[in-house]
Amino acid sequence: MALVEVESVTKNYPRRTGLRHQDHFVVNNVSLSIAPGETLGLVGESGSGKSTLARMILGLVEPTSGTIRVAGVEVGGNRTQTLRRQMQPVFQDPSAALNPRMRVIDIITEPLIIHRKDAGIDSSRSALKAAARELLISVGLDESALGRYPHEFSGGQRQRINIARALALKPQFVVLDEPVSALDVSVGAQIINLLRTLQRDHGLTYLFISHSMPLVRYLSTRIAVMERGRLVEMGEAEELCAQPKELYTQQLLAATPELPL
Repeated sequence: MALVEVESVTKNYPRRTGLRHQDHFVVNNVSLSIAPGETLGLVGESGSGKSTLARMILGLVEPTSGTIRVAGVEVGGNRTQTLRRQMQPVFQDPSAALNPRMRVIDIITEPLIIHRKDAGIDSSRSALKAAARELLISVGLDESALGRYPHEFSGGQRQRINIARALALKPQFVVLDEPVSALDVSVGAQIINLLRTLQRDHGLTYLFISHSMPLVRYLSTRIAVMERGRLVEMGEAEELCAQPKELYTQQLLAATPELPL
């Protein structure tokens, strides 16, 4: 049974062209599913609709039409709140995603405090500190980071903090929206390898969004290719990269070099 189900989802915005009103389709009739424990790579150029689709899955943007379900629960309205603990995002810019006025311990434990009543979480100071320490260790940082602020860390370290925060509520599903595009190649490779390890250790399911086919191929079980809001090709990662059917997929493969992972 699929953990994430996207059925005929469309997102369009009205746009005026001269005296005419036309719909601008950001996502156009997309259907896909993600099985528990797998990584679906979502690839395409900037403006292809990848991030909008991800935000609809997370319940941050409402579809114009279609249905999205996560763990059998339809995303939308008040129902989305019940899914918050089960799905978490890691966004592109690690600096923008962290409050510069908050210490790392407060950043990581904020989700635990917000959801403490619904999830029955021990929110005592000692329990929160122990949880934060364990999360930092899981992403390759140590306890000395707890009392520091985001500006004291490198870009790769800040992304590790973002990942730790995303894992705080022990989600089933994590949306990785261009998580290494703002990082140096070598640092990005370390983050990608960390994500593989965390998936194995915690049984996570990923939606991994990128414009880089080599990265997507390395991390993903299957790959879905989007062009101008449409899903144009989907298949097993190795097979799709070895024998792409669509010209657009072939161009994406040719446009990005292999990366040292």
